[in-house]
Amino acid sequence: MIYQENELKNISGHFQIYGEILHAEPLKIGHINETYTATYDQGGTRVRYIHQKLNRTVFKNPAGVMKNIMRVTGHLRRKLEARNVRDLTRRSLVVIPTRDGKSFHENGNKDIWRTFVYVEGVKTHEAVQTPAQAFQAGKAFGEFQSLLVDLPGGRLVESIPNFHNTRKRFEVFQRAVQADRSNRAAGAQREIAFALKRQAMTGVILDAMAKRQVPERITHNDTKFNNVMLDVVTGEAMCIVDLDTVMPGCALYDFGDMVRTTTSPTLEDELDLAKVTMQMPMFKMLARGYLSTANVFLTKREKDLIAFSGKLITFETGLRFLTDYLCGDVYFRTHRPDHNLDRCRTQFKLVESIERQEIAMQKFVDGL
Repeated sequence: MIYQENELKNISGHFQIYGEILHAEPLKIGHINETYTATYDQGGTRVRYIHQKLNRTVFKNPAGVMKNIMRVTGHLRRKLEARNVRDLTRRSLVVIPTRDGKSFHENGNKDIWRTFVYVEGVKTHEAVQTPAQAFQAGKAFGEFQSLLVDLPGGRLVESIPNFHNTRKRFEVFQRAVQADRSNRAAGAQREIAFALKRQAMTGVILDAMAKRQVPERITHNDTKFNNVMLDVVTGEAMCIVDLDTVMPGCALYDFGDMVRTTTSPTLEDELDLAKVTMQMPMFKMLARGYLSTANVFLTKREKDLIAFSGKLITFETGLRFLTDYLCGDVYFRTHRPDHNLDRCRTQFKLVESIERQEIAMQKFVDGL
């Protein structure tokens, strides 16, 4: 839904922004929240901000989400300042407080709005285009995890409980197949069979964490390539965005999602499955970039599961798309009929490609 501009102007007046809002336009990014770029006149200079409405169906504890974001962005800024890093407002998201000093505004419709400084001079890509970009993505997310290892103040809120609990995701999928409330299971028999055959992998990392072989860490939990902003001139990774799912998690899940979104040359809803493949050169640069910043804190057991994590998270994501398809498209935004089924098929094709190369992938990691 396109928000009415006069309503957006009303929302903007609740934040500590000085100047007159000139216009706003929707940003078609992400599957979950409603996002707008707003341009303001500040003393004759045009300055942009991001206004975003949080999806309360997905994020049932918005105060907890925003508390996490404030803690994380504040810590990142302090760590970067201590390193004398320049361009601080381009390297970590900056939340603009409301006029009464809060991190978000709740309007009369119970909608939750928050505002960020717009990061200029950067670009995001839906799909990785070069090995150098894969390196930058890996390096950026590895540094993000590394900077948050010593976050003070106790455990973060779980903004979506069991978000990467693949065993529970599988159980939800099984119930969706059984209920078939949208009468779609008949058209997805091949995908359902593919998923059922791979149930055993869903508990591998969960069991390792339960045995304390793999530690809980603060993780991003949505490390799609388009959540890394790259400098338009240098190509360097500048800022990690979409922090709603930053919470306690597993470093391997973050790396696995990077494998999913940076090693295939296609978008995640590619219709021509012949184009979907895990490209080893991309994986090598991704792993090299990630370990260049994450090696300082990763344990041996975490490193042993790096290639597996790519297979697991790609499978989990395909499973989530398939489950949503079977349930009638209630979670992810869709833009065409059978969109979630198309997304599922792309993920499962990538799983097959990773399975064929998993041994070689891990051998490369072991050599770094």
